Amino acid sequence: MYTNQTVIFKNKPVIIGSYSIVGPKEWKGNFGPYFNYVMKDDCFGEKSYEKAEMKMLKTAIVGAIEDAKIKASDVNLLLSGDLLNQIISSSYAARDFDFAFLGLFGACSTMAESMAVAASIIDGKEFDTIVCSTGSHFSTAERQFRFPLELGNQRPPTSQWTVTGAGACVISSKGVGPRITMATFGKVIDFGVNDVNDMGAAMAPAAMDTMLAHFRDTKTTPDDYDLIVTGDLGKLGSEILIDLMEDQGIKLGLNYNDCGQMYYTRNQNTFSGGSGCGCSATVLNSFIMKKLRSGEYKKVLFMPTGALMSTTATQQGETIPGVCHAIVLECDESVKNIKISQTSNRNVKNKKEEKTNRTSISKSNEKNIKSNRLN
Repeated sequence: MYTNQTVIFKNKPVIIGSYSIVGPKEWKGNFGPYFNYVMKDDCFGEKSYEKAEMKMLKTAIVGAIEDAKIKASDVNLLLSGDLLNQIISSSYAARDFDFAFLGLFGACSTMAESMAVAASIIDGKEFDTIVCSTGSHFSTAERQFRFPLELGNQRPPTSQWTVTGAGACVISSKGVGPRITMATFGKVIDFGVNDVNDMGAAMAPAAMDTMLAHFRDTKTTPDDYDLIVTGDLGKLGSEILIDLMEDQGIKLGLNYNDCGQMYYTRNQNTFSGGSGCGCSATVLNSFIMKKLRSGEYKKVLFMPTGALMSTTATQQGETIPGVCHAIVLECDESVKNIKISQTSNRNVKNKKEEKTNRTSISKSNEKNIKSNRLN
């Protein structure tokens, strides 16, 4: 079923496997302990950064399939995309696998885009098992979209650091794991920003538009989610989104955050934070997925954003349009029931302890009263 921009999945496709791989700088950030694999250096044993990015994607895909405990022959389709021209990292990675490939480009929103498309296909019972993946590399993105690394250009305070990393997940019609219950497909929104070093400002309006559409279509509010997380708006962009939503009468609380803003520590000198396809992909397939599997998060609104720009369009004076796709992830019912049971048991235990404490306090008071009377 769908309402305007949102699809509500009847069969609720399940994420049965996930994997994340990052570079050494990313490992030193705030999510370091959650990643599956950390490269020794950004070259990953290859002769170029582009080849390293391809290898990262292959590693993530294989890792997700192994985590799902299935064979590669069980996979029906691979959905993948990246930031490079003609999505070469995804296309070249796909040639090493013997399953169908559908290439996507949503810039940094690709992780949610691929998962939303996969969930729609599986919910329609066209395929049973689909792998979704995306990634980015600081050095490949810098020399394609900005300047050659050798120039050593100064970075303005609004700039962000493209994450070197890749993430992948396996989505299936059956199994145990977090479920995709809804997907909101975003519109292309352009507020006239043309600064390639200010992606957060360019993408924030698209995030606002998709978030408003999601709340409208699903009749939910920010309070219905344990976590609402955008992809890579960074420090400045996430602040702009909060202001834009407040102008629309919706206040985002402490359950809202941004992957790019959270990714690196303050002393890593990334200015406004992380960006790139790998930013939200690695956070989702490590930190968020583990929280959902444990039941710590029961319902998450994951909505990465993408700047649909190219060097050619930028050099010709074009502005930067943005897009944002959103998916709702919910922990497995069995995990929910366990958590409810544990909470109930803790409440019973607390009540018993409270009753015991009251009894002991009461007896102690009686002794004190008797003692005072004797004295």
